[in-house]
Amino acid sequence: MPQSCFVVMGFGKKTDYPTGRVLDLDKSYRTIIKPAAVAAGLECTRADEIIHSGTIDVPMYERLLTADVVIADLSTYNCNAFYELGVRHALRPYTTITIAEDKMIFPFDLNHVAIRTYKHLGEGIDFEEVERMRAELQQAITTIANKPVNDSPVYQFLKDLKVSIVQQEKAAAAQAEAAPANPETISMYMEMAADAMATDDFITARAVLSKARKLAPNDPYVLQKLALATYKSKQPDAMTALKEAETVLLQLNPDLSTDPETLGLWGAIHKRLWDISKDPADLETAIRAHEKAFYLRQDYYNGINLAYLLNLRAANTENAEEAVGDFVLARRARRSVIRICESAAPDYWVLATLAEAWLGLGDKAKSQDYLNRAAALSPAPAAWMKQSTAEQLERLEKLLAVSPLERLRK
Repeated sequence: MPQSCFVVMGFGKKTDYPTGRVLDLDKSYRTIIKPAAVAAGLECTRADEIIHSGTIDVPMYERLLTADVVIADLSTYNCNAFYELGVRHALRPYTTITIAEDKMIFPFDLNHVAIRTYKHLGEGIDFEEVERMRAELQQAITTIANKPVNDSPVYQFLKDLKVSIVQQEKAAAAQAEAAPANPETISMYMEMAADAMATDDFITARAVLSKARKLAPNDPYVLQKLALATYKSKQPDAMTALKEAETVLLQLNPDLSTDPETLGLWGAIHKRLWDISKDPADLETAIRAHEKAFYLRQDYYNGINLAYLLNLRAANTENAEEAVGDFVLARRARRSVIRICESAAPDYWVLATLAEAWLGLGDKAKSQDYLNRAAALSPAPAAWMKQSTAEQLERLEKLLAVSPLERLRK
């Protein structure tokens, strides 16, 4: 029977708060960690791949105890990963490998733990870096699996601690017996949801993500995707779906959050709520969320939404001076967005955002040029993407038909 490897890390795309970058942890796992473990002869599992029917806690702790090797990726300061690494260090004196993205600044108490680093390029990872880190990790796994040496600071400093092998064997046997007949994994549900959303089937995505939520009730990535699928499903009606998405996202405390993804979704939900209810509180909430997210991450998505909402508020206020202020701030935000987009890979949303930014600045020729380039991409963008862009540009053009400067001159 092959040895087992359990991987401790987040999944999906996570924000690295000190740098504001978004790191795709699934790519780290898929291209580096799992291939290295498999090449070293181990069966490799991450928490979202564990087959179970309840919450993740019991099978996760069993693997922290029984796995022959545990790899902990601490990238993006994932609190769960830090905690689970601590549990592993308390349970086992050796065969634990700690890795992290190279821009991470490690807490003092980890200074004496050997940490291997690798480099992300935004959401992706350079192929040469993948090859280098995979080889280094495979060598490390092979070395510690064949000749374990204490790597737990708990067992290094508390010399008299003993590990109960009998306890480990009992836990492993119980884990095997507890596996349900019908496998359910978070990873399986997330893949199904991604496939459904790729075909605009948000109703199916919502149902699948609700199942994932039962397995990982507090995971931000699952909750964010569920909120997105919920409001886009528009079921049983648009307002009800938005309110339910709002309830899902409240679990992440968006008023205090510094996660740009959570804030961006919170802003999107309240922007749509305002479209239906015209409640000024929804518009203010949307502006605050996108404004905070934009200054935290400096990304084009939150920036272009902030600009539009500022114009929207300008058009719906009776105070001419404040309307002019919002108008000017919107133009400044669009200039920042253009700078950000010009340094990004020209995918559909980058080009569509440039089209909107230039339209907002009054240059219709440049706007149309970027719109044409976006439509000509291969593979062709999905119909809902082009429709969403067209609707947004139409709304923006109507907002800018009358400049607030004209109101100030009256």
